[in-house]
Amino acid sequence: MLRGFSAELRRLLLLLTTGLVIGFWTGHMGWALFAASAFYVTYTLRQIYHFNRWLISSADLPPPEATRFWGEVYNRIYSMQRRQEKEKQRLEAVVNRVQDTTSALRDGVVILDRRGYLDWWNPAAQRLLGFRASDQGESVINFVRHPRFVDYMEEGQYGEAVEIPSPRFNDKQLQIQITRFGNAERLMIVRDVTQLHKLEQMRKNFVANVSHELRTPLTVLTGYLETLNDADLGPKWDKPLKQMDQQARRMSMLVSDLLILSKLETAEPGSVQRPVPLAPLLSNIQAEAQALSGDLNHSITLECEADLELLGSEKELHSAFSNLLSNAIKYTPAGGKITLRAKRHGPEIHVSVQDNGPGFESKHIAYLTQRFYRVEASRNSSTGGAGLGLAIVKHILLRHEGELQISSEVGKGSVFTCVFNQTVEPPPA
Repeated sequence: MLRGFSAELRRLLLLLTTGLVIGFWTGHMGWALFAASAFYVTYTLRQIYHFNRWLISSADLPPPEATRFWGEVYNRIYSMQRRQEKEKQRLEAVVNRVQDTTSALRDGVVILDRRGYLDWWNPAAQRLLGFRASDQGESVINFVRHPRFVDYMEEGQYGEAVEIPSPRFNDKQLQIQITRFGNAERLMIVRDVTQLHKLEQMRKNFVANVSHELRTPLTVLTGYLETLNDADLGPKWDKPLKQMDQQARRMSMLVSDLLILSKLETAEPGSVQRPVPLAPLLSNIQAEAQALSGDLNHSITLECEADLELLGSEKELHSAFSNLLSNAIKYTPAGGKITLRAKRHGPEIHVSVQDNGPGFESKHIAYLTQRFYRVEASRNSSTGGAGLGLAIVKHILLRHEGELQISSEVGKGSVFTCVFNQTVEPPPA
């Protein structure tokens, strides 16, 4: 480009020099310079005219013939056009391949613009949600109107997926996960989880039905064992009767916990919502725990700030906190110290149970709220528990917009903290 510009500058100087020479010999210096300048301007305008025509014409046409400066301009622009055309073809191939790939997916893929309007979707999304070509540019909420999905979209918290009934098929259950990308656009993945939903429902029904069915025979067995314990059958029957009574009671506790879990899983959250004062609730739980401790002589103290309230079910909250406290009693050695504490931390309310028991390694924390999970051999059936207490606590906290935080150190004890982030409104007059 620099060589072409230098050549063009030399051409202009040559024209001006020629004009000066002719003007000197003819005695019309001004007219000669004017003629030379007019010739150069006319030549330049002609090149600009051809250049403009070429730019607005088809990109497939080769550049017009030109030399020096204009020749280099044409060549460079033509080379840029060729590169851009190749890049465009490459990008189109990538886009086509992505579209072909997503078209083969069984999961629905929907792209929403920054306003939440439909931009593009694959055939699976069209099948699951019933989109049509004319729906492009419409808000996705116009087609998926379920309240859970509307709240999910408006809150913008996409860490977890949301499950809703299909807006198109009454017998289908959909799972929708949204991810942000690009310039505030959103990628929506729609998955048909009908079969998983049915299997989960079957599991819940099975657990509930079996637990109900086990109650009657366990009641009969417990009743007969009490009768046999009252009878004088001789010393050789004392030990087996005691063991049978212990196992029957343990099985009864297991069935009771399974029924509680089943009820928590099937009941709608928020069915009973009222302000629950924490001070009297925790005071009752402390008294129950002290009686449960019995001969173990645990030191159970209560530290509760005044006027703390939670919005929810008093019965469920009682179950969650008492489960944590009874766990601390089971796994803390005799004479140990247990503290039940309720404090406000900014907008949150923390209810914690701290003990100075044996503690456990941090690798177990992620699994503690799973059903029947036990940390180690020392936490076995001899404690009398069924391994469902923390699972019950987890489900109760989920129904109260809370979470369970666990910290522990081997040899120093554990802290189980229920974190609630909710504002209690005054009850109606």
